[in-house]
Amino acid sequence: MSLHTSKAVYFLSALLLLSVTGLRDAASQTAGDATAAALKRDTVRCSTQADVEACYNAIRRNPNDPALLVSLGDALARAQRFEDSIRNYRRAAVIAPGMSGIAAKISAAEERMASRRAPVRQTASAVTDKRFSNAAPEAQSH
Repeated sequence: MSLHTSKAVYFLSALLLLSVTGLRDAASQTAGDATAAALKRDTVRCSTQADVEACYNAIRRNPNDPALLVSLGDALARAQRFEDSIRNYRRAAVIAPGMSGIAAKISAAEERMASRRAPVRQTASAVTDKRFSNAAPEAQSH
């Protein structure tokens, strides 16, 4: 093999290596762009539409974002899932202790949860005065 031939082979192998590396980098950049676009889409759907599934998808990609956790808590509260919403509000408060409004959201969710669980109380007169449509009156003239 001559010197020119070996230089040409070396040059071609270097060129091939660079093109393969460039394709791999381009593919990883495209995958990264797709992931970033999906995160953005899910974040918008989570915060504007209270889409619980989109919130979970966004949090899988960015688990320590307190704004996402608060948005998930809001979406869960709208879905009447107060225990789950409180858990996410508290997690956001741990990550970002200075974030305003979280304590109020926790209190509101706790109140709504407590009012949902509170038994309906009846007065004593309501229990004794209860009449049913098929019940006969107490004093009949038969």
